[in-house]
Amino acid sequence: MRYPIKISESALAELKGLPKEVRRNIGFRLDQLCEDLHGDVKKLKAEKDHYRLRVGQHRVLFRLAEGVIEVYAVRNRRDAYE
Repeated sequence: MRYPIKISESALAELKGLPKEVRRNIGFRLDQLCEDLHGDVKKLKAEKDHYRLRVGQHRVLFRLAEGVIEVYAVRNRRDAYE
């Protein structure tokens, strides 16, 4: 099953502020995530149905709602969980 992805405006703005190579890596990993929700994904303890995808030094924070991956933040790992 292929999951559709919805990216929030704030996450899109965060992505645009990253170097091209990092954006490319994140895009590649999100494409893989659409096909398979496993990989380097971890459920966040504080929130129900919220997860993080690790891409190098960055974290893509998303929730899974009604079969749709909703990306709400893309942050450096040191800032991701504040």
